[in-house]
Amino acid sequence: MNLTQLRTLIAVAEAGSFTAAAEAVGVTQSGMSQALAALEEALGVKLLVRRRHGVELTAFGERALDHARAALAHLEAIRQEAAQAAGEEKGSIRLAAFPSVFATVLPPLLRRFRARHPGVEVVALETDDREVEAWLEAGSVDLGVVLNPAPDSGAICIGQDAWVGVLPAGHRLGRRATLSLAELIAEPFVLATGGCHLHAGALAEAAGLSLADVRMEVRDWASAVALVREGVGVSLIPESTLPEKRKGLRVARLDPPLCRRFGLIATSGRKPSRAAGLLMELARHYQIFSNEQRPDQVDH
Repeated sequence: MNLTQLRTLIAVAEAGSFTAAAEAVGVTQSGMSQALAALEEALGVKLLVRRRHGVELTAFGERALDHARAALAHLEAIRQEAAQAAGEEKGSIRLAAFPSVFATVLPPLLRRFRARHPGVEVVALETDDREVEAWLEAGSVDLGVVLNPAPDSGAICIGQDAWVGVLPAGHRLGRRATLSLAELIAEPFVLATGGCHLHAGALAEAAGLSLADVRMEVRDWASAVALVREGVGVSLIPESTLPEKRKGLRVARLDPPLCRRFGLIATSGRKPSRAAGLLMELARHYQIFSNEQRPDQVDH
């Protein structure tokens, strides 16, 4: 049993197939298969079951995966403490977040971090917000950015973003500076999700409303804006995702306002690594907004 085999087990378990794991790690599929076969032979028990559309861990494989992650975490801790003793920060951080956060909030923070700690590698993992929470719970990542963290979660608020309405330039409501959520969603609508569970549909439902006339549903905020510009309907998107060039568009703030908050949080079940702690410390120092909700804003 060796570290390569343990890393292979983790990679295949997280990717769900040898092909995807090989692409993510940058080795050949046959090499990964041989490493897992050697590990199973050394242990004398099956770790994986091959299915038509991928692989699944056996019951023992699930337990072995937990031990493999713990072993690599301990090894990384040894390396980081050794680097710290030598006066040099080393290590890596697996950071998960959803697309709009990687596009807006995180880049300035990560630039500052790399400038201060060039020896620490930040591995960025982009997914939807629900999976970020699942990875944090499972310990698959070191840090994650969650949407609207609970006050007692220990998350560091690294930013917030107002929801705004976007309308075609010639729309009858286009001259209004503010609109209520009810007024906006009553119009022919372009629903964008942005890879998050919290979007116009969820906001409407929370307010006891519903989207009466959804003309198109897309994942990407930019796609929604393009459809609005073409007159397909109106939409509700985060302010940070508005395009620089707004020709053909009108933007209206919500009254009362709604916003979403982004919280940086460490994985549960273990103490953050030295490297992860440094990023959290920097985030706490440079946080733009406090963790307390502002009284003039409604948080959704």
